[in-house]
Amino acid sequence: MSWQDWFILVTTLSCIVGYGTWVTMKRRDLDSILVGGREAKWWTVGLSVMATQASAITFLSTPGQAFHDGMGFVQFYFGLPIAMVVICLFFIPIYSRLKVYTAYEYLETRFDYKTRLLTAFLFLIQRGLAAGITIYAPAIVLSTVLGWNLRLLIILIGVLVILYTMTGGSKAVNVTQKYQMAIIFLGMFIAFYIILDKLPEGIGLIDGLHIAAAGDKMNVLDFSFDLSNKYTVWSGLIGGSFLALSYFGTDQSQVQRYLTGKNARESQLGLVFNGFVKVPMQFFILLTGVMVFVFYQFNAAPIHFNKSTLADLKSSPEGKEVLLMESELKRLHQTKQTFLLNFDRDNVDEKSKLNQIIKQEKQLRDKSKALISQALPDAEVNDKDYVFINFILENFPKGLIGLLLAVFFSAAMSSTASELNALSSTTLVDMYKRKIQPYGSETHYVNMSRLFTLFWGIVAILFACYGTLFENLIQFVNIIGSIFYGTILGIFLVAFFFKSIRSLSIFIAAIISEISIICIWYFDLLDSISYLWLNLIGAVLTIAFAFIVQMLIQDKE
Repeated sequence: MSWQDWFILVTTLSCIVGYGTWVTMKRRDLDSILVGGREAKWWTVGLSVMATQASAITFLSTPGQAFHDGMGFVQFYFGLPIAMVVICLFFIPIYSRLKVYTAYEYLETRFDYKTRLLTAFLFLIQRGLAAGITIYAPAIVLSTVLGWNLRLLIILIGVLVILYTMTGGSKAVNVTQKYQMAIIFLGMFIAFYIILDKLPEGIGLIDGLHIAAAGDKMNVLDFSFDLSNKYTVWSGLIGGSFLALSYFGTDQSQVQRYLTGKNARESQLGLVFNGFVKVPMQFFILLTGVMVFVFYQFNAAPIHFNKSTLADLKSSPEGKEVLLMESELKRLHQTKQTFLLNFDRDNVDEKSKLNQIIKQEKQLRDKSKALISQALPDAEVNDKDYVFINFILENFPKGLIGLLLAVFFSAAMSSTASELNALSSTTLVDMYKRKIQPYGSETHYVNMSRLFTLFWGIVAILFACYGTLFENLIQFVNIIGSIFYGTILGIFLVAFFFKSIRSLSIFIAAIISEISIICIWYFDLLDSISYLWLNLIGAVLTIAFAFIVQMLIQDKE
């Protein structure tokens, strides 16, 4: 990286952290630390919610997802607006009326403290692990590509986040996330413009989309009912709604973002804003990845984008085989170049011929991944996360590389800050303040909130630093989230919609449901169903068991 890139990267991150700390350091009250003083406008709420969800891995891997598989992934977000409407109608009015600091406070008013504590505990487990992965996931990619020390990178991100989250609490998170999202949007728009500018003369956006379509990258909508296909309109509308309802409605890292709203209306407008902007934003990020694919139709692409893994493969006994694959890939690329010189985008036969060449290239890349699995069993086979960052480093001018790296760091910091803030709030409000020290002063609680932020920050950093001890860490954490999300959502759905269910019944039902989900996952009892469906199964089991237990014990509370 050039000195210009370093200057822009360091200046951008320093300004964001410094400004967020300076603006909020004088706010010492608990309201400011936990819910930002409940004075945020709807656009601040919306951007904060969006920034919390959009981690660095979103901007690193989503373009790579589109490069390999096309635009179909956008269907995953189709249920988001539906979930936002449901939360606005049922969740926010209750949270706002009770003036809660955490979502789990409501559960004590509806049921009892043991149900509140159980739900908060389930949240702390899965979100505590997730805080580590939001640091680890981008750090491992950036360290591999840039050659930076992984643990130093993890500590850098973690310390920066801890600094302004401890100092300013939820208010600092809101303030910094607005500017982080501004940097992210600016960086992505500049990246898209540069990609178009790098295309050969005479090839514009429309031509690029036709080339992408020939490579099966523009299949946005899939109306099939094929359950083996992860991304369809129906899985997006139904499954996506369910997952978004669980995440945005019951996860304190998201709930805390809209609890900062000035009133219920501001919170509702912020969520609606997020619901209807998120889908176009993801569409644009995917489209950026598709245009990277188009760029590599005119420029040679590596057979595997993780250059470190590729170098290790070439040094292995299978090195000669991968060299032969690279030679064949080069031959196919040269054939494609000759073909593209006179490509007629309206000619069906020519589109078919181009599609065949692209498929042959994909087969070679798939063979290289199989070879990596064979020769390097401990290596990461998936190279989707490395496509966009490699393109940036090899093709962007000096200065803009630093800006795009600032995008990735900003995204990592914004999502991690929200998680630490939520973990601290839940630990303080639902455990410490409620049971351990209920009569402390406000100053005492503010100080404890900062200590809990520091504690969870250290936990996240340690988990991220030793993340390599776990096999397939990202999938592991996603599984952990799916194991707990369904039960948590089931508890809230019973609280909102099934008034006949009493506290002991839901408490027992939640425990039985959680044990059932863990058994289903651990013993692989539903081997044909993705672990993502554990969210739905967990919620349904919690509700069903609650009714059964209610009938059996005839709760007299």
